[in-house]
Amino acid sequence: MSAPDLPETFDDLPDKRRYWPAAPNSADEGLGMLRLLTPEVVANAARTQIQTGERVCLNWDLEKLNPPGFRRKPFEHRIKWVSDGVAFDDEYHFNPQQSSQWDGLRHHNAPGPSPDERVFYGGTTSTEILDPTSSRIGIGHWAKKGIAGRGVLIDYYTWAKENRNITVNALSQHTVSLDDVLTIAEECGIEFQRGDIFFLRVGLPATWEGMNEEEKLKYSQQEMPKHAGIEQSERVLRFMWDNHFAAVASDAVSFEVFPPLKPEFDLHHYMLAGWGVPIGEMFDLDELAETCRRLGRWTFFISSSPLNCARGVSSPPNCMAIF
Repeated sequence: MSAPDLPETFDDLPDKRRYWPAAPNSADEGLGMLRLLTPEVVANAARTQIQTGERVCLNWDLEKLNPPGFRRKPFEHRIKWVSDGVAFDDEYHFNPQQSSQWDGLRHHNAPGPSPDERVFYGGTTSTEILDPTSSRIGIGHWAKKGIAGRGVLIDYYTWAKENRNITVNALSQHTVSLDDVLTIAEECGIEFQRGDIFFLRVGLPATWEGMNEEEKLKYSQQEMPKHAGIEQSERVLRFMWDNHFAAVASDAVSFEVFPPLKPEFDLHHYMLAGWGVPIGEMFDLDELAETCRRLGRWTFFISSSPLNCARGVSSPPNCMAIF
């Protein structure tokens, strides 16, 4: 897989809302911006980032966000005898969107090139996604080689506490400004590289653990819950494109502030449906942040193995950071 030739800057994009360079139904189309993770990029990340061998898994407990929002089905786990008195099996029934997950390219659509049209990445239609014979832009494309490369953490949650005396409520419309992200990057000596996997910590696990059962139930029953996340703006879009991130992720429920404060710059519309950038949500970044702080470094090697489901819409990340 050779390095894709991308427009260098946001201003170079002929159509700011969509970049669909690959042929429909092709493997390259299915990968989206993961095409940036060439063998050379991955090898360089492994060579420069794996130094001590310490490992941190970024998968939040599957049962944590229970009950889930948006009327999603609650997690179920059953243990059953497969052979009485001899061996157990277990059965999992869950929606990946209830806990740590990658939003696949089939997850979110956006206004299309034609008026009154909504399409998914590449111009894929909902009819194609619902077609049991079609695996166009399914998450199975990501499963072939996985997601691996250099991860970069912006620990906004700790920075806001220490510098602004703010304890972020991740289930509020708290907005993380791009200016604060850039300040944190500068203070931590982070220089972004093409193909990086960008992580933003806003503290969802702490918010959730601080709620009682009644508060959790009330959250799950809201028609329009509120979530902290990065701002929506043209500046953020420029930042995301100009740095050519292969994927982005957060411990936030929506990555971007929700409901959108500036719907015209909805990041899911641009990044997921428009550019094919995977968006990770509800990753557990607490131990990652502690390890970064202890080691005095904010970059690491990332390995993620999405589920090998050809028609999949989303997937648990099965993600590990290696230092």
